[in-house]
Amino acid sequence: MFKPSQPMMARLRLTTKQVNGGYYKGTRSGSMGYFAKNGSYVIDWKKVRTYVVPEDLDQFKLTPFVTKAMTPTKSRYTDEVEKDGKFVTREKAFEGKDYLELWTSDNGQEVLEMERLDRVEPEAKPAQ
Repeated sequence: MFKPSQPMMARLRLTTKQVNGGYYKGTRSGSMGYFAKNGSYVIDWKKVRTYVVPEDLDQFKLTPFVTKAMTPTKSRYTDEVEKDGKFVTREKAFEGKDYLELWTSDNGQEVLEMERLDRVEPEAKPAQ
């Protein structure tokens, strides 16, 4: 049986199966309270995270990751729908068909090769 070297062991994840009982890895979310004897969860307000907003937020030197002045980005995926005899353009969700079209446009050589192989295969198969 092979064992990983010591440097490799430092990189491997520690799981509950590798240690004795009582080990709980957790989800790094932190405790916000405790479980009472009757099974209910009691929130300890001293443990709850609070975020302090600066008083002069408009004059605050740090900036957010996305500017507040940015206009919402429109979706590239639209759909033509007939409504009251008129065609209306509306936004739609990113669907599987959209993904396939995007993949086809990015992988043109592979698509051409697959189409070529599809044309060659029927000729290679014997007629029944």
